[in-house]
Amino acid sequence: MRAPELAGTAWLNTGGKRIQLAELRGKIVLLDFWTSGCINCLHVLYELRPLEDEFADVLVTIGVHSPKFQHEGETGAIEAAVERYGVHHPVLNDPDMTTWQQYAVKAWPTLVVVDPEGYVVHVAAGEGHADALRRVITELIGTHEGKGTLRRGGSLYVPVEPEATELRFPSKAVVTAEGRVLVADTANHSIAEFASDAETLVRRFGGGTRGDVDGAFDIAQFAEPSGLTLLPEEIAQQVGYHLVVADTANHRLRGVDLRTGGVTTIAGTGRPWRTGDDSGKALDVDLTSPWDVRWWDAVGGVVVAMAGNHTLSVFDPVAATVSRFAGTTVEGLRDGAAGEAFFAQTSGLAVAKDRLWLVDAETSALRWIEPSGDGFTVYTAVGTDLFSFGHRDGKAPHALLQHPLGVAVLPDGSVAIADTYNGAIRRYDPATGEVTTLASDLAEPAGLVVTDTEVLVVETAAHRLRPLDAAKAGQVHGDALAVRRPPTVLAPGELDFSVVFAPPPGEKLDDRFGPSTRLEIIASPPELLAGGAGTSTELTRTLTLAAGHREGVLQIVAQAASCDVEAEHPACRVTRQDWGVPIRLDPDGEGRLRLVLAGNPGT
Repeated sequence: MRAPELAGTAWLNTGGKRIQLAELRGKIVLLDFWTSGCINCLHVLYELRPLEDEFADVLVTIGVHSPKFQHEGETGAIEAAVERYGVHHPVLNDPDMTTWQQYAVKAWPTLVVVDPEGYVVHVAAGEGHADALRRVITELIGTHEGKGTLRRGGSLYVPVEPEATELRFPSKAVVTAEGRVLVADTANHSIAEFASDAETLVRRFGGGTRGDVDGAFDIAQFAEPSGLTLLPEEIAQQVGYHLVVADTANHRLRGVDLRTGGVTTIAGTGRPWRTGDDSGKALDVDLTSPWDVRWWDAVGGVVVAMAGNHTLSVFDPVAATVSRFAGTTVEGLRDGAAGEAFFAQTSGLAVAKDRLWLVDAETSALRWIEPSGDGFTVYTAVGTDLFSFGHRDGKAPHALLQHPLGVAVLPDGSVAIADTYNGAIRRYDPATGEVTTLASDLAEPAGLVVTDTEVLVVETAAHRLRPLDAAKAGQVHGDALAVRRPPTVLAPGELDFSVVFAPPPGEKLDDRFGPSTRLEIIASPPELLAGGAGTSTELTRTLTLAAGHREGVLQIVAQAASCDVEAEHPACRVTRQDWGVPIRLDPDGEGRLRLVLAGNPGT
């Protein structure tokens, strides 16, 4: 397939220059379809960096930013995300998802490789494709050097000089018993400690550059730290550290001794979780983008929001263990027993007297967990699904949020929500079930902290802390909005469904320990699937779509294991992707649905 032209409204990281595919003939082009609020998209950004360095003279990476949420389509929001996450390649704003549709993309993230002659030769959905891409690119280099169609040298990337500020994209904050304010200074890769005025910088933990190093406060390194929580004093005395840091991009938890300033790794291997067990000795367990942390007496440990796989874990600092607490790794919104509930990129936690409050960014939801009998039960106060959002106050079942990242319990027992993409602080009253807006016109608020005298807002995109000013609190009655991604139109009845996976050059399917592939399919609402739901080891299946439904979402999880073909000790890897495919049923719709996990779309 000839690669379609790139269409959008603005180019970033090019000095204002518009790029056309024709001028890239002779180069290998890697298109990264992403959106800034998607955690898996952020993982792919990190995975691509070594490839961009390794193949700098032949590879042109272009980010195609196709937004899920309304706010993500604003050029200013993309500019902030590009700086915050260290994106060092050209980025196209595709707010109307024109390029997304031309390339038949079905999921965030999706990677498309275009060869030097302008043809699409490889597509991969999800994360974990770095090794496969290296093989594909290496093979393309050999082929096109031989044909004389490869061009080396040159770069389209034009960096933007960031503004100098004391904080850079801070995310969360906590207050010590002495009144000092600790802030996760995310893009400065450090923890900033302020005096009780929240303005006077006292010291920093971390040298200020991205890395993964333990040691004294001035040499330790973090990578995009986010969540913070203080341990009870008696626990801190036992384990030798007071502050637990969600070191998000390192996929670790770090402990900070506030007396000496020493930083130690307390959980995580530094590898992102892909599949398998996520419980065990803390330093042996793969974590995945821990986004927030909170000590909760009800579980006797630190609850960890594992944004990367839509679960919650508990870290026991005394036993030095991590265990799954809630969630199944399926992204969605489902209440009930904690182990069977669905979450969607949980990004903020707060403890009340009798429950744990949380916000799920991708379902724009406020939820809570409380003890129930011998276990825990999950409930939802605000939010409905992966595709509905907005800024609307009123009774909770009708209220709408947009990608909230922070939550705090106020002194009166009500809940404050950092409604990030609406630029607002919202309030939910559990006694009345009412949602109101406390403050608006904020720059991506992502955290809240209650002090003895005020509530501080972590205003991420303004690079500051500011007191909450609720003088203009009131009701907002905005429109209900929905994800812009167009639905796939399918015919009711039998559907021929398949997921394409082809191992990259030099690899084969790994069936040494059983089937190499796995496919799980459910639907929202569940009644949408009259047949074919469940889990199997084949990547093809016949589904039956119930005729009585007009629309819904197919939630699909596919994974495949592959290994090197020729190696004494072959490297093996698991490729996995979750799709939430919105569908509309129409008698004239398609009777076939094909998704690409990895491979050449033309085969």
